Amino acid sequence: MPKIQETAVRQLLPTQLTVGMIEVREKTKHLASLKPKPLQEYLADRAMPVVSGPGGRHYITDHHHLARAALDAGIDSVFFSPQADLSSCREQEFWCEMDRNLWVHPLDENGVRHHYSLIPTDLKKLTDDMYRSLAAFVRNAGGYDKTPLPFAEFVWADFFRRNIAIEDLRASFSSAVATAIPLAHSESASRLPGYRKK
Repeated sequence: MPKIQETAVRQLLPTQLTVGMIEVREKTKHLASLKPKPLQEYLADRAMPVVSGPGGRHYITDHHHLARAALDAGIDSVFFSPQADLSSCREQEFWCEMDRNLWVHPLDENGVRHHYSLIPTDLKKLTDDMYRSLAAFVRNAGGYDKTPLPFAEFVWADFFRRNIAIEDLRASFSSAVATAIPLAHSESASRLPGYRKK
């Protein structure tokens, strides 16, 4: 079985409730700007980790923003890398095993945990979490380091959720990013994944 495989992006199922739509829009623009060969290379370099679930369905455990952006950019197929095969599990057993391995994040845009059954079965139905976009933009600006820890950006999103008012975030996203960068370097963020003291 090849390490990296190609699949229709619509066959991929999410393992979280939200994405940051500002980040998705940026990725969509980037994907749409690429010519066919560079696009294939870009997607192959970012193969999505997939767990095979009940019925052989493909659940992605990372790169939700890229998958949603690919859909929005009208891209039919993407690449994935098999992460685990849980296809023999029953539904509840599958989600418990996903949770045990930190491969699922059923928290909404307010940081509230929900039942696995509320995770959408369509990437288009993921809810917008502006704080998730904020976390991505702060990371890209050098606020903290990228880390392999699962769902690290959501940990940062929750940190910013507690420290930056939603009204300020909605009023000016760029100003909120400027406010969040020194917060990311502060002592109060020192236990977060990828923390980098300035």
